[in-house]
Amino acid sequence: MTVYTIQTSPLGKLLLVGEKRSRATTPAGAAGDATVVLDSLSLPGQKGAAVVQDDWVYDPAAFTDITSQLGAYFAGTLTRFTVETTGRGTEFQRRVWRALETIPYGTTISYGKLAAEIGVPPAASRAVGASIGANPLLVVRPCHRVVGVDGRLTGYAAGLDRKQWLLSLEGAVL
Repeated sequence: MTVYTIQTSPLGKLLLVGEKRSRATTPAGAAGDATVVLDSLSLPGQKGAAVVQDDWVYDPAAFTDITSQLGAYFAGTLTRFTVETTGRGTEFQRRVWRALETIPYGTTISYGKLAAEIGVPPAASRAVGASIGANPLLVVRPCHRVVGVDGRLTGYAAGLDRKQWLLSLEGAVL
């Protein structure tokens, strides 16, 4: 079942979408409480943002852990998310997204260097950039930490002003 909630943040209203799944609590596999696997976190006006569908269920309680982590991040007390996410995307996108998750809080990396870190040639920087642009999990999967080779802010689906804000929150030197 697809569930969603909306959380107010310093960046605007975040739309969180996930798949609600039962969690086995006994060795026999009896269904217990439910968990949400995050599929999308987007902002208003974002390129490629999720749009609430008629068959989605509004369920803020399902996102308690995730919204708590987001609150702590925006308060400056959380530096790494521990959120279960869906595995959608191409194999190449998932490879790029896994690399994004290794970029330390408060640091930045260029598209070319990220390409090198995943073992692709610098000429593949555009493909890396396209995969970053397709990231459905803004903030949680820190694509805002990727910058141009000269340190310039480039390419953030939710806008460069929000990218700047996130990097300032993290104390990243630009």
